[in-house]
Amino acid sequence: MQTELFSVLREKIGANNLNSLIKEKVFPIVGDISLEDFGIENSEMFKEIDIIINSAATTRFDERYDIAMNINVLGAFNVLKFAKKCSNVKILVHVSTAYVCGEGEGVIPEKSFVLGETLNKNTKLEIDVERKVIEEKLKELEDQNLTTKEVTIAMRDLGIQRANLHGWPNTYSFTKAMGEMLLGHYKEDLRLVIIRPTIITSTYKEPFPGWIEGVKTVDSFILGYGKGVLNFCFGDPNTILDMIPGDMVVNSILASIITHIGNDQHYPSQELIYHISSSKINPIKSLDIQSFLFHYFTKNPWMNKNGNIIKVGKATLFSSMDSFQKYISTYYWPLLKIVELANVLLWHRFDKTYKDLKRKIDMAIRLSELYKPYLLFHGSFDDANTEKLRMAMKEHKMDDVLNFDPSCINWEDYFMNTHLPGAVNHIF
Repeated sequence: MQTELFSVLREKIGANNLNSLIKEKVFPIVGDISLEDFGIENSEMFKEIDIIINSAATTRFDERYDIAMNINVLGAFNVLKFAKKCSNVKILVHVSTAYVCGEGEGVIPEKSFVLGETLNKNTKLEIDVERKVIEEKLKELEDQNLTTKEVTIAMRDLGIQRANLHGWPNTYSFTKAMGEMLLGHYKEDLRLVIIRPTIITSTYKEPFPGWIEGVKTVDSFILGYGKGVLNFCFGDPNTILDMIPGDMVVNSILASIITHIGNDQHYPSQELIYHISSSKINPIKSLDIQSFLFHYFTKNPWMNKNGNIIKVGKATLFSSMDSFQKYISTYYWPLLKIVELANVLLWHRFDKTYKDLKRKIDMAIRLSELYKPYLLFHGSFDDANTEKLRMAMKEHKMDDVLNFDPSCINWEDYFMNTHLPGAVNHIF
């Protein structure tokens, strides 16, 4: 409550009143999503809870497979089982990701998964088998007496391998898809809403513009570029980067609850999926974002901890992995070898130069490999269900209060005056 996020409320109602309000309305309970009933022994909760929102997840694209399985798959299933024990529960809202579609092309529908479905259509997905694969791999690694770091690398690699086998580009989207499958298959008559946001960026308006926490997809590039570490990258300049401000995601969650509680006659399906996205009605290209970054950091250069101004140039964007790798091989690896040799011959006089150059190369390669599916993504997300939700908010005269309409966003103004200043303030 002492964080900047609550500053608007503190100023509006006063710190003491805010503390009293939180104590009256909020009852935090410690639990572990990977455990049955979250490890909580409180039978009264099952009678009192009527709305459940699950946003717990590990969002690291190359997370250890065992961790991602426990949180994104089995954790989601534990939430469902908990919800079904609640006698007065009216709705379960599960926050997923639009990128459960993998590397889809064309218009991606707001469609649910069938248990066992795969994206490549050539394999059969069995979650129990995946759990067995994890158990066997962990036992194998334990027998090898490896370090914690070596085990982590091996389990990350396993996640990517299993995801690729079934048609997903990374562990994150793969495990989120499996989580959705379990929810859809075992929900029975429970009202289930799945919110699928795209790339979440800083807040558009509430509680104030530009708030963000943690380094997410697009912000990894912003961080590297603004600090002068990254001036080249891989990606199609014409790719639509589907982004949505964080407060619009929150507003869509609240809108779905308002709309679906006690309104079953208008929504006969027990499972509803919403893409919270911008690509269909207000698309923005990678090339535009590249331009915004250059102009912002040219006008507002970052100052490092030594007080030095970091000057940026126009970033080079390579539209194919071949051209990207050729550029690194031609211009950067030879230079790195020269600096490394000079550093050895001159008693490590160029330690900092060598480390900075290597960090720049490593960062460009890692980000390009990690985000390749999104830097070359050629799909757009259908939001027909979401548009109905927006219409429902208009009928309730709540569309201004719970705004999640990306058509109102001027992307240049948002980046130059909201997102980039917010990113510099909160994550640099």
